[in-house]
Amino acid sequence: MTSSTALDDSDLTPELVGRLTAGEKEFRREFAVDAASEILAYGAVVGSRIELFQRRNRCMDYARELIRDYETAGRSFPSGQVFIARELADGRGRFARSWHAPAGGLWLTLVMVNTLLPQHGRFYPLAVGVACAETMRSFGIEASIKWVNDILVDNRKLAGTLIETDRGLSGEEEYVLIGIGINVNNDRFPPELAGMAGSMKDILGREVSLEEVAARLLAKLRWNIGLLHHVEARQLAEEGDSGEPPEHHPLLAAWRQLSDTIGRRVMFGFDIQRRPQYEAVVEAIDSSGGLVLRHLEDGAQITEYAGEIAYLD
Repeated sequence: MTSSTALDDSDLTPELVGRLTAGEKEFRREFAVDAASEILAYGAVVGSRIELFQRRNRCMDYARELIRDYETAGRSFPSGQVFIARELADGRGRFARSWHAPAGGLWLTLVMVNTLLPQHGRFYPLAVGVACAETMRSFGIEASIKWVNDILVDNRKLAGTLIETDRGLSGEEEYVLIGIGINVNNDRFPPELAGMAGSMKDILGREVSLEEVAARLLAKLRWNIGLLHHVEARQLAEEGDSGEPPEHHPLLAAWRQLSDTIGRRVMFGFDIQRRPQYEAVVEAIDSSGGLVLRHLEDGAQITEYAGEIAYLD
């Protein structure tokens, strides 16, 4: 790998991602050889095509346009395609919030053609969060996951994820659009983010190769998305369409290990900035990935499957 902090077509390739994935011994640690091979085979489409841009308004919008171009031409969109911009002119997060995305960061969109059953597909946010946190940790950064889409270090946000779905023109295919933003070498933030955001460069005290961060992230995504498909396939083979995923889902175990959310006092809301709803203590993550909360005012237990939280402690 080059030591340059710039992204280049000749550096970041599907072949590089494949080599990194094959060399990840920890992927195989808790799985039999045949199971690990099956997981990696399911995830192999991730990053099978990579398109890089100097600057874009928003990669998700471009992905939607491309999906429609493919469908109009009667062609199948290549699942696993990745779009990376060096800089986003109009980055947006949840609820169309502005996303600070200057040069020096990693701004990536992955598009998956969704073939998972709904009960397994709702684990996508957890798979992406685990992949992001594992990527940070592979650089020696003790990152944790804040339910469901933020990656934190010492309560500062280093990365965020956004997952949207698209039905395309015909409505026959469902596409999962996964947006990931990581503060890599961008270490200057607007006043409203002062003290709230951080970067890999801040923590490591040096610049980091964007190519290396992107390649490691795609390798981690290959494993964790492959794991979703593997668990579904095994469950269907053993039980048929039994409804809920297994209680001891390996992805949930990984998420719980990496998360700092359980036990925290939080404010919950579907749009926390504009409409905070209630204060609670997080008690658990249930077997479906839901956030189990204990309402501080009336003591009721509530499980939320969508929305967001702000830490109050």
